[in-house]
Amino acid sequence: MSSKPSRTAVEKSVDQFLRVLRERNSSPHTIKAYAGDLGNFSAYIGSRSWRSIDHVAIRGFLSHLYEKGLGKTSVARSLAAVRSLYRWLAQEGVVEQNPAKLVSTPKLPKKLPRVPTIEEMNTVLDGQMPEVASFPERDRLMLELLYGCGIRNSELIGINLDDIRLSAEAILIRGKGKKERYVPFGDSVKSALASYLPARQRTLAEHRKNVPALLINQRGGRLTTRSVGRIIKKIAVAKGLSPDVHPHTLRHAFGTHMLEEGADLRAIQEMLGHERLSTTQRYTQLSMKHVLAVYDQTHPRAK
Repeated sequence: MSSKPSRTAVEKSVDQFLRVLRERNSSPHTIKAYAGDLGNFSAYIGSRSWRSIDHVAIRGFLSHLYEKGLGKTSVARSLAAVRSLYRWLAQEGVVEQNPAKLVSTPKLPKKLPRVPTIEEMNTVLDGQMPEVASFPERDRLMLELLYGCGIRNSELIGINLDDIRLSAEAILIRGKGKKERYVPFGDSVKSALASYLPARQRTLAEHRKNVPALLINQRGGRLTTRSVGRIIKKIAVAKGLSPDVHPHTLRHAFGTHMLEEGADLRAIQEMLGHERLSTTQRYTQLSMKHVLAVYDQTHPRAK
């Protein structure tokens, strides 16, 4: 009778690591995923000692997974599991270095969120603000600015009253890397501003405050990005939009809808404050259908 092969150093460590995860009450899904990924890892590594496993061996393991037909997401998850195992081994004093750190994570495709349609956005912005809106005049202005100007959440909360140029119908926006740009606004933002500014003044007077921020909370302080995210989600859901709507979705909708209505890609890039046109192209989901339609309508040899 053949005796059962003795367990390798890697297999023993993986078993201990999984036991520790169970003791820490990690999620059953995590434990199951780690067990599968680290089982594959120990099978690939075989009887090698921890000292002889370097970043080249770990890269080899990832290549082996690709050869087996695994996708980038699964390979990235396997690498994350190996990195976690190494972190634990370092804490236990089994290894001195983490070679998995030297292996770069596979680049995952950027998933673009579903953008609300123009009709859906009009439903949110037209009519009364829902009952969940605690400061309706401000909340409408927030929605109008995010969708009407395509600005980021961090840019929105950074706007000061002095940044509004009413006569020029533009707002000074401080973007990433302290870059400043002017963003135009239309009649909807103008009328939302007209309703909000007196309400803002009343709130500040009530709390005896004087702050430069355009958007304030009910205690007269500057809004935070977290508050904006919470308010936007609450209103969007109350108006029948998907619960995964957040401020960035409205910026995304701005770019996509401008493109659909025939705006020039470079103008959209300027308004969104993108350094590279390629970012704008990905961002606005520049669909082949749209490109072909533009080509058919505009190229002299296509007619």
